Amino acid sequence: MRGCAAPPRHYTGELRIGIHSSTRGGLVHAVTNALDVGAGCLQIFTSSPRAWRATRHDPAGVLEFRRARDKHGLAPLVVHTGYLINLAAAPGPLRDSSIQAFRGEVERALMVGAGYLVQHPGSAKGSPPEVAMERIIRGLIEATAGIRGSGLTLLLENTAGAGGAIGRTLEELAVLGQVAAPHLDFPLGYCLDTCHLYAAGYDIASSEGLARTVRRIGETLGLDRVPVIHSNDSKGALGSRLDRHANIGAGHIGAAGFRHIVNHPKLRNKAFILETPSEDDGHRRDVAALKSLAHRKQG
Repeated sequence: MRGCAAPPRHYTGELRIGIHSSTRGGLVHAVTNALDVGAGCLQIFTSSPRAWRATRHDPAGVLEFRRARDKHGLAPLVVHTGYLINLAAAPGPLRDSSIQAFRGEVERALMVGAGYLVQHPGSAKGSPPEVAMERIIRGLIEATAGIRGSGLTLLLENTAGAGGAIGRTLEELAVLGQVAAPHLDFPLGYCLDTCHLYAAGYDIASSEGLARTVRRIGETLGLDRVPVIHSNDSKGALGSRLDRHANIGAGHIGAAGFRHIVNHPKLRNKAFILETPSEDDGHRRDVAALKSLAHRKQG
């Protein structure tokens, strides 16, 4: 059993900034879209995030996608699971569908050659948190049982904490990882979302607050187990528990906050994936903004 996250794949020492890229028209279009806005890595859905029925990918299309990504050195590849999956659900049709869907996500992530698969832990929906967490752990184990493959690490993402969502605190994520990891045939790590952190009450907008948060991440999760950071500004205020993403510099974290984040010496080797609004060329501007901030001196 492999219980810890693998290091970022193909890391060259350069800051890696990517986007959640659309696969509309075929997987290979995600590569084209990422290159078009200057991204160096990418995240995709391998199926509709709001439907239970899984997308069937043509093998030729998968091969074209893998070759294009390798050709342009876009790494890592992150796959995000669908939004309907709730591994914390009580026994019943929703839980059965969630486990089946998550299993499909793992299989497709392996098929496309992803390095990481990101999953929201789940929502308690009225159940005690400890019961929901036990269901999540059992769901991860059941959904991945018997799947064979290498090079893929499962990542649990932190949440803003609204509506009974599990994973608002670093400690909750740590418990899930510590208990589940020894029983999985895949490494298990964490993906941290900056909007979710801020909305959950972690003041990462100031240099002092970021330093405290990074220290807590190291103490609870282990920084080496956090290879991916979803880089989103926050429409909600600190501690609001509002999961609303804003473009870089247009929210409460602000450009100054992201300057601290991308220049923090313990975060520089992470993959920064933007999930910000893409309308009006938002992704292009946000990629450029992070690159610019990463070259500005602190102070």
